[in-house]
Amino acid sequence: MQTPLPKRQIFLTLLIQLSEPITAMVIYPFIIKAVHGTGITQGDEKRTGYYAGIIESLFFISESLSAYHVGRASDFYGRRPVLLIGPLGLSIAMVIFGLSKSFWSMVVSRTLMGAFNGNIGVTKTVMAESTNETNRADAFTLMPLVWTIGTVIGSALGGVLADPARTWPSIFGKVSFFEQYPWFLPCFAAGLLAFCAFALSCWGLKETLPTKATKRKSSPSLLNDAEATPSYGSVENDPSTPHLPAPAPPTTLSLLSDSRLRITLLGVGFFAFTDMSYAALLPLIYSTSIPLGGLGFSPYQIGLIMGTFGIFNGSWNWAVLRRFLKKTGARKTFIFCYSLFLVHFSLLWALCEVASYSGEVTPLVWALLAFQLFISTAISTGYNAIYLMIVETAPPNALGSANGLAQMVSSGARGFAPVFASSLFSYSLESRMVRGHLVEVVLIGVTIGGVYCVS
Repeated sequence: MQTPLPKRQIFLTLLIQLSEPITAMVIYPFIIKAVHGTGITQGDEKRTGYYAGIIESLFFISESLSAYHVGRASDFYGRRPVLLIGPLGLSIAMVIFGLSKSFWSMVVSRTLMGAFNGNIGVTKTVMAESTNETNRADAFTLMPLVWTIGTVIGSALGGVLADPARTWPSIFGKVSFFEQYPWFLPCFAAGLLAFCAFALSCWGLKETLPTKATKRKSSPSLLNDAEATPSYGSVENDPSTPHLPAPAPPTTLSLLSDSRLRITLLGVGFFAFTDMSYAALLPLIYSTSIPLGGLGFSPYQIGLIMGTFGIFNGSWNWAVLRRFLKKTGARKTFIFCYSLFLVHFSLLWALCEVASYSGEVTPLVWALLAFQLFISTAISTGYNAIYLMIVETAPPNALGSANGLAQMVSSGARGFAPVFASSLFSYSLESRMVRGHLVEVVLIGVTIGGVYCVS
């Protein structure tokens, strides 16, 4: 019998997770203008993309560097305090970014954003400790939905609220502050949402680390909303029960000596790198003209395609693929979902070849595109499966550290992959190696290597 999800605990944990995509994406609509406005490019617009890329990448790099240390701290000091620091720090860092007038102050604030988002691994730990084997897959399936929602909200805030004195002159045109700080309003809005997550979690988020939880219950790692007073841990809080000191979390070297955990972390790195390479490649192929080897879509078409896919992806994962994950198991599901990247890259190759042969986007191209996007819904399920594998392979007293390591590996791969894929795509078109499809060949090879490592 499936245990009901602890709704309040899951909601607050997901609310904290929501801060990551919002604060990550809010600057994208205006970052080019913001960097150009600092004067760092000295009027050379060709250099703007280089400096904007530094700002964008710093988020994931600093998140990668902080994730393990934050996760390990949660094994010692508890999940709740570590989680609460994140959205509070994010709200402050966002305000600093909005008030920045120099490139280097943007660098510092963006680095702080990534560092405070290092607690994302801890949210996965709380999700695992707040559920059990009967409902854990359901809880983890909600995380990709949160990322999709946060990406939409962040991009919308950045696009609608940027430079309000010119965008909304009737409302903000006479406010000199917004002329002096044109990027403050979207950053403040994103920071306010992060602060709301902090305030609500202060009120309702419960501690799940067994050694720190004040109340215990007989069913381990389970919080049920039906209880009047939720409790955590493996035994009831009975004064007659002797409290033995909990074993200290293992060291980093001890964690990495576990071959099962090592292989799972390697799978996280390969999968995140492949996924982010695919994510970077998709808009490049969509926007590149047909004669050069792309599909020649307009920005409007790309936005419509990705928006429609985002809605369908979340609904399909919750309605169908979570059941597949629960029935098949985490490891088999992950290998299956990762193997589908072989189909993704092959279909991208076929799409471009068919469009090139026809000279236009034909109904066959649209059919292939729809099929390719349909099977790419399995990517989110792949992430759910690999993080469930982390929960299954991590030592019980080092779940925070293990999730922190996984987040560090994932963020590092996500920071490097877009640069790799974009550069290789450009080189493929310039060199015309494999008819301009060298990037797909290389990424198919990476996929084969990743599947082999975890099989």
